[in-house]
Amino acid sequence: MSRIKITRGSGNVFRDLEFSPAEAKALLLPAQLLSEIKAAMGKLTQAQAARLFGVTQRRMKDVLHGGVNTPSLDDLIGMLAKAGKHVEIRVEMPPRRRSRTTAPTRRSRAQ
Repeated sequence: MSRIKITRGSGNVFRDLEFSPAEAKALLLPAQLLSEIKAAMGKLTQAQAARLFGVTQRRMKDVLHGGVNTPSLDDLIGMLAKAGKHVEIRVEMPPRRRSRTTAPTRRSRAQ
């Protein structure tokens, strides 16, 4: 029997698919917003969801199935707002990385 190698995910599927860190972060946000839209839809039909989100049924279909006109972040945030959701985007500096090997400080001795 052959063994299957399992690799723990990074938490960002796009990073795991070997997109650059910047691309992976840029792709993750719309995916997260779309996931929230789908969750807010619940079991609504596309027509019902379109009314909830304030868009046409055709636009709802494009949003859900990756149509020609992909939604912008503004579109996705606006749709969630119309459904009564609060969207918050934070911008922060990454934590400072510490050097793994810190050389000891040398002091000169007075002779």
